Amino acid sequence: MQMQITLDGFVGGPNGENDWVFLTGKKDPEILQKSIEFGIELATGCDTLLLGRKLAASGFCTYWEDVADNQPDNPWNPLAKLIANHHKIAFSRTETTLPGRNLEVENGDLATVVNSLKNQPGKDILVYGGADFVSSLVSLNLIDEYYLVVNPIAIGSGLSIFKEIKVLELESSIAHKNGKTINKYIPVPVGS
Repeated sequence: MQMQITLDGFVGGPNGENDWVFLTGKKDPEILQKSIEFGIELATGCDTLLLGRKLAASGFCTYWEDVADNQPDNPWNPLAKLIANHHKIAFSRTETTLPGRNLEVENGDLATVVNSLKNQPGKDILVYGGADFVSSLVSLNLIDEYYLVVNPIAIGSGLSIFKEIKVLELESSIAHKNGKTINKYIPVPVGS
């Protein structure tokens, strides 16, 4: 799972706002390139993306498809091509179709479907969000690796993906000069 998060532990503002992601640091081309490379590395290592209905319905797929298909000079184009062409599954209790290339909608039991996907051969599965969907995955202990991009900003209130105690072991950390840090955590069972 990869998500942007604030210092005070929120992945979105009270209404899901994520404009705070762009408020920190300078627009440094080197940092931008490292962010793109990190995204490409994660996306290359997977063959399936999991999304919540709200993120999929918000235009996530169509945005990345537009960058992939119509913006060859956009620095995010290589990552956009991966996202657009990967198999994507959006989980929903209400919708049966959503717009997006290579996107299917899954209405089955979340734990059953995700555990089945994890047991299939292939590359890793990458979760992008949104907050409610990821929170459900976290609560069901379905996340094997957490890539949290910690932004040097506090927003005071908002959406959290953690609803109960989760012990996470820091496996690696990359600090950027704009203050953002990419931390990779592995979950540790409570009581271990």
